[in-house]
Order: sequence, then structure tokens, then C-alpha cells
Amino acid sequence: MAISMSKTIKEERLRWVQPIVRKEVKLVDAARVCLYGKRTLERWVAAYKKNGESGLEPRSTARKTQNNETPIRIKEHVIALRKQTHKCALKLYWHMKKEGLIVPARTIGKILKQEGLVRKYRVKRVKYKYLKATLKPGELVEIDVKYVPGAVAGRQYFQYTAADKASRWRHLEIYDEQVNHHSVLFLSEIIRRAPFHILAIKTDNHSTFTNYYTGTNKRSDLLVKSLHALDIACREYGIRHYLIDPGKPAQNGTVERSHREDQEKLYDKHSFVSEKELRYRVRLWNMYYNNLEHCGLNGKTPNEFIANYQLTHPPNVPA
Repeated sequence: MAISMSKTIKEERLRWVQPIVRKEVKLVDAARVCLYGKRTLERWVAAYKKNGESGLEPRSTARKTQNNETPIRIKEHVIALRKQTHKCALKLYWHMKKEGLIVPARTIGKILKQEGLVRKYRVKRVKYKYLKATLKPGELVEIDVKYVPGAVAGRQYFQYTAADKASRWRHLEIYDEQVNHHSVLFLSEIIRRAPFHILAIKTDNHSTFTNYYTGTNKRSDLLVKSLHALDIACREYGIRHYLIDPGKPAQNGTVERSHREDQEKLYDKHSFVSEKELRYRVRLWNMYYNNLEHCGLNGKTPNEFIANYQLTHPPNVPA
């Protein structure tokens, strides 16, 4: 007589359990020839006696819910903050911590990834390890110029940017020309507004910052015939002026990175009908940036970093 094979897991379990339940064979004797083991048979028999044949239905062993699963309201709050501020997971952690909501940064990152709100990179970037020198506020300030996208009221404008290397504190000014006079004027403006003493600045090699690579001034011995107006101003203020290597904008990385923030969060979102509106928007954005948490400052804002530094490093007052 032919014996049909079990078609389902439930039928296979019944073939082993029913003879034991009907006491046709002892469980110990069945376990000797059973492929699944004695403890498995005991579990199947107990489930059959309790729930009948339905107790032998295969069920997933995965946990259906987590005891410490993040509440839906927290997830929705994270998603809303991400869409509103475009902050990364770490900055959202600091932001929510100030609101009294403590959610781990890794949990926030998983929520953003599940919702498809993370930036997708085509190529995996190689990470280099750099030795970072510890700087104090004002020890090195990077200065650069960004073209304001498009024309405002039919004119081209330029954004002069100064970013402190240590504290990430910034100051922005809008000018209608990119000339030497505005470079000197901008330097005097950041000296007046900066909450620290400026010791050195670093710029690129544009003619509005240096004569070093200007064709009419360049000599074979790498000297210039005349000092640039910005160099003269730096000498008067007692400030060192450093230049980056030609074609190496990454050496001015702090100010270049801030320019990307300007483009994504200011110029891509707003259009300006007048110079007055442009200056107003730039001033508001600069105030927001100086009160924004930065990963490079371990969650502190530039203003908080400077305030903490001044508390822990009071100036030397002569007796």
C-alpha cells in the first residue's frame, strides 16, 4: 500500500502527534526515530491538546512589536522637523533635546531612512583622516565671495562671507561690486562686529584679495611691485593674511561649506525683488546660522561656543 507524503507542515506534525495522543505509541519511542527531537514532539503534543489541530499551524517566531518602539507621534514629529529644517539626524537630536524630547540620533536616522528622507549618494566617498589643530575664536577667519544667483532688480550682487574656523561664527555683507575697496570695507566691518579679536584671515588668490598672482605685478622672483589694499589694511590692524594654494578651494573649506548652505537654504528657496529685501533676508539667515547647531561643535551653536569659550578662557587683565 502506497503511503502519501505530507503536503503541509501541519499534516507532517499531525502524523507524529496523533499516534502519541491516541496512545498507540509512546512519546519516548517516537522520539528515537523522529527527525525533530523529543522536546519538539513534547511541544507539538502540548499545543495539540490545548488548541487542537490549529495549534500545529506554523507561526512566525519574530516579535510582532517592540516593547520600546518609538511612538508614532515622535516619528511624525521627526519627519515634520526634517521636512521643515532639512537638518541631519544628529542636529535633529540636538534640536529635539532642547524641546525636552530625547530620541537617540541612530533612531532618528533609521526613521529618516525608512521614510526616504536621506540624501542618496551614487559613489561611496573615500574618507580621509586629518589632524585638526585646536584653534581659538578669532585665530583664523576665512573670507570669500559668493555670487548672488541671478539678477536682483536688474543688477548683479556679491555676498562677502567671513567664517571663523574655530567657532563657525559668520558675518555676511552684500555689495554691488567685487572690488578692493569692498574687501577692505568688509574687513573693517567684521572687526567691528566679531565677538572676538581677529588674529589672522585666509582668502583665495582673487585679485580683490591679493596682487600675488596679478599679471602686471608678478615678477620672476615671486614678489609683487605693490601691496594690495587688503594687505595694507591687515598691517594697520595687526592681522596676518594667509593665502590658499592655487586651485585648492578645500583649504578654505569652512567658508566654502557655508556657501553651500547659503545656496540650498536661502537662494534656492527665495527670490528677491529689491536690494533692500536681499539684505534683509541675508541678515535674517546669518542670525539663524549663528544660532544653528553644528556637528563640528558637538551640538553647540556658534554663539554658544563663543560664550562658553569666553567663560572658560577669560582675557588676561593686567593687575
